[in-house]
Amino acid sequence: MTDTTISKSPQPAKSYRWIGGVAVVALVVAMALDTTIVQIGSERDVQVQRFSPEAFGTEQFPLIKQSVETRAVEAAELAQAITADKKAAGEKYGVATSVGPVFPVKFTGVVGERKANYNVVAVEGLPAELTLRVQTGPALNGTDLRDATGQIEFGQFKNQIEYQDAGSAINNEVKKVVLGSLDPAALTGKTVTVIGVFKLVNPKSWIVTPVRIDVQ
Repeated sequence: MTDTTISKSPQPAKSYRWIGGVAVVALVVAMALDTTIVQIGSERDVQVQRFSPEAFGTEQFPLIKQSVETRAVEAAELAQAITADKKAAGEKYGVATSVGPVFPVKFTGVVGERKANYNVVAVEGLPAELTLRVQTGPALNGTDLRDATGQIEFGQFKNQIEYQDAGSAINNEVKKVVLGSLDPAALTGKTVTVIGVFKLVNPKSWIVTPVRIDVQ
């Protein structure tokens, strides 16, 4: 009697290797199709898209300065218009904001006392009850320059933080370009010509952020 052993032939190992190779190739193809190549420096480059307050301030301040200098109204004329009809004055000379209109103004006057970050300036022709102060640093408060043209709006920014940073960056340009060579403490008694903006909150108190100061 002859013993006959029937054995089952195993699947070739190379078949599994072939299937695994196909799977790897398919995965690589899928990853390639799902990958976007972004060239450094292109519009889609994350580094370019990241908001830079410093670059924004450097770019925008000259444009704001030019706009303010072109539209600036003599302080005496502006004060008279505000006294007569604040709303009409805002529509004619100012740029509307949620707090109050921002007015471009120019004047020549004598610098008086200095308190905190401001210098009081006495300007002929203004009402006696009106106090005019010029921000001379080192700190500059407010976003009057950011809001001065009506061209910079919240919707242009990612969030409120970027919007605030934009205003601060513009103020920083004022510190460098306008106030960098001035000694505010040495201005008392001198005659200055100022072009700047102020937000009308209190008609009897103007706080002007300058875009230009000329000392005589």
